[in-house]
Amino acid sequence: MTTKPVELKWTRAASWRRILLLACILLPTIMATRYMAGILPYKGTTFVEAALVTVFGILFAWISIGFWTAMLGFFVLIRQKDPFSFSQALKGKPLHIEDPDALTAILVPIYNEDVNRVMAGVRTTLQELRKTKLDHMFRIFILSDTTDPDIWIHEETAWHEVCREENAFGSIFYRHRKSNVKRKSGNVADFCRRWGKSYRYMIVFDADSIMAGETLVRMVQAMELYSNVGILQTPPSAVKRHSLISRVQQFANRVYGPVFAAGLHFWLLGDAQYWGHNAIIRVVPFMEHCQLPRLPGKGPLGGEILSHDFVEAALMRRAGFGVWLAYDLKGSYEETPPTLLDELKRDRRWCQGNLQHLRLIFTHGFFPVHRALFINGVMSYGSALLWLVFLILSSIEAVAEVIIEPKYFPSAGVSLFPQWPVWYPQWAITLLGSTAIVLFLPKFLSVAYIVFHEKKAHLYGGTFHLWASMILETLTSTLLAPIRMAFHSRFVIMTLAGRTTGWGTQTRSDRGTTWNDAFQYHIDQTLVALLWGSILYIFNPSFFWWMSPILGPMAISIPISALTSRVSMGLRAQKARLLITPEETDEPRELRKIDQNAEKPSSYFPLPLPLEKGFVRAVVDPKVLDLHTSLILRHRIAAPSIRKRREDLQAKALEKGPEELTSKEKMELLNDPEQLRELHCKVWRIPTWENAARWGIK
Repeated sequence: MTTKPVELKWTRAASWRRILLLACILLPTIMATRYMAGILPYKGTTFVEAALVTVFGILFAWISIGFWTAMLGFFVLIRQKDPFSFSQALKGKPLHIEDPDALTAILVPIYNEDVNRVMAGVRTTLQELRKTKLDHMFRIFILSDTTDPDIWIHEETAWHEVCREENAFGSIFYRHRKSNVKRKSGNVADFCRRWGKSYRYMIVFDADSIMAGETLVRMVQAMELYSNVGILQTPPSAVKRHSLISRVQQFANRVYGPVFAAGLHFWLLGDAQYWGHNAIIRVVPFMEHCQLPRLPGKGPLGGEILSHDFVEAALMRRAGFGVWLAYDLKGSYEETPPTLLDELKRDRRWCQGNLQHLRLIFTHGFFPVHRALFINGVMSYGSALLWLVFLILSSIEAVAEVIIEPKYFPSAGVSLFPQWPVWYPQWAITLLGSTAIVLFLPKFLSVAYIVFHEKKAHLYGGTFHLWASMILETLTSTLLAPIRMAFHSRFVIMTLAGRTTGWGTQTRSDRGTTWNDAFQYHIDQTLVALLWGSILYIFNPSFFWWMSPILGPMAISIPISALTSRVSMGLRAQKARLLITPEETDEPRELRKIDQNAEKPSSYFPLPLPLEKGFVRAVVDPKVLDLHTSLILRHRIAAPSIRKRREDLQAKALEKGPEELTSKEKMELLNDPEQLRELHCKVWRIPTWENAARWGIK
């Protein structure tokens, strides 16, 4: 019996939920802001105090969003009855896809990645699908935008090897794009133009994504069940990192993540965000409605949209299809940056992309929630600058109290009674305590949910170690917060000033930050913190101690950055049973398989050429050459001037060896099968052993 797709009705429920959230945010914010004004010496009547109160109000509203999202998520998880839960809707249904036309493409966009890790993930995905007996309903596409010639050739040979060993020709496809226009979004768009019409759905991966086979099938089942769902996003769990900062992030993601994800689902419902990976998309409406515009103008806020996923979600919603967060769907994983500097490198790019959304807030047809989500994305980094402004204003006020004589008659006209500036420290402590509750209560409730409701503390190292890990995570995050604030503030200023960011390769290996790198990137904020702290200590020692939790971490940011990147520190925490996650205690099959597949040795070594010398292998090894040239798309006959330039490159390579060619020159030869075959023949005819040895021929 075939299940007929239905439309998911949710808009009425969403309206009252958002009214509730808005009330929960605004009422406490108004009260806290008035309280803040009341504790200041002049009750917010001076310029500095008025600015201080204004910034405080914005920041308090910002952190209140996270607080109430967590509170609502806690309520959803405790209640266990959600009419909009995809997992509950699919509960009891057999693992089966009824419609034979419901084909799904799994896209793996890559850009100069670790080839072994990518292919291990691809192999694991195929093996997981075969476990479900539904692998015939899926195709895997490796979509390469790689610009490194050696990595490109390694990708091709590794893909061929996986297909041969897994008998997967026709199940796993590889395509290399000559020009990586529009980066990842352009990579996916190119797939849609070429092959999109052959598939009803596509599941987008990152290079480090891992998903269980059952999860992949359940996602397709959910899309088949509800015809008006355009994008279904899963919340990926962070796994497989060992540095201290990575373990902290993995623990936070696994412990607090479910509560926040449930809260986001509660008030977003069908207006959720798309995070760019670990999500399934309905292909036809995506192709028809989600083409990204090019923003007018130059500079970082113009041109191609970097943070494309939020915009694609808004476009899909504008077209009448829902975007949902399947908050309780398990079996979705990703890997986090291994160091603070790698995280900040990624944040620099995300910051520019999110700030571009300022130009899209008033786009015609976008729903109010997605406009709010654009603002939320801007605040993800803009809040750091506001926090910095708040600290600067607070410091100015503290120093001014000491060096400027109080105004006892600040109002115009004659007054018989002076206005005494009064400071109420107990009120300040009350406000600080209230803010701490907003920040830290969600963490407490998340742990309490695991211990008392799920009764799964044993998966986190035990009850005592779970609570201790929460404290360690909180302390570590508190140390890192001011450092991140300083960098994010700089990113916002640089972006608004017209400084763009490049498209760098993300580091996905557990390598630590060297002391030299830590010094280079953190020395400026170290000096600023020391100078700032010295001024406060000289003029207002009591306020210096209030600021020390912020200035202290900035002053020692160099050792914090270096030490938290160490795998040894992470392993010590693991040995002490701290920052443990369920994926370590009871490792899922798909995570075990990816480790096994990553350790598989290459089975083809006819010539003693290292895998990292891909260009040399493509020129020298006949099998690699044939594979590579067979994968090159048909190209036009080169113009005489281009042909002459490539002949000169051939001569240069033969005379001086492959190491003298630049990456760009190697890529040019690799994109010309005719020139590459000629070079292959000439290399094997090199008369001198010295020149032949440059190509690995002995």
